[in-house]
Amino acid sequence: MARFTTVAAICTILLESAIAAAQPIAVPAEATITSSAAYTLGPGDKVRITVFGEEGLTNTYVVNADGSVAFPLIGSIPARGGSVDQLSEAIRSKLADGYVKDPRVSAEVINYRPYYLLGEVTKPGEFPYEAGLSVEQAVAAAGGYTYRANQHYAFIRRADDPVELKVSLRGMPVYVKPGDTIRIGERFF
Repeated sequence: MARFTTVAAICTILLESAIAAAQPIAVPAEATITSSAAYTLGPGDKVRITVFGEEGLTNTYVVNADGSVAFPLIGSIPARGGSVDQLSEAIRSKLADGYVKDPRVSAEVINYRPYYLLGEVTKPGEFPYEAGLSVEQAVAAAGGYTYRANQHYAFIRRADDPVELKVSLRGMPVYVKPGDTIRIGERFF
């Protein structure tokens, strides 16, 4: 009887340790975003820039690995971390400096950079980003969870952050950002 009690106590301690390890960490505000958050440009985004009345300048451009857009006449324009409105204003300002009289510039994102889904999903890989995408929707795009998946938590590494955050999938939705790497872990039991 004493041996059974000792084994039961050890099992209880191990189970409590596993449960404690699976508790979510405090998630900083930047780990979740609402779909209304302003989109910031980054390497890999394709942007359609229109300069009204200047057909030779109107084209689709890609944000380079250094975070800039190579634009005719004016060279590289910083884009990383800025909005499309900020990019169009920067281009307008440079063009107005002796290149085009009273330029009117607009910009829009044509293709967002992808996000990546790994781990216990049916079809892991690279997926196209869509505004307002939640982790649950991203998992659905990958064919759903495998039978071993922990459906309570996910691990997210933001594009410019070396730290992987453990987030709870219970309660408020967790939104994906372009360039995110999402990992679905394996459940213990």
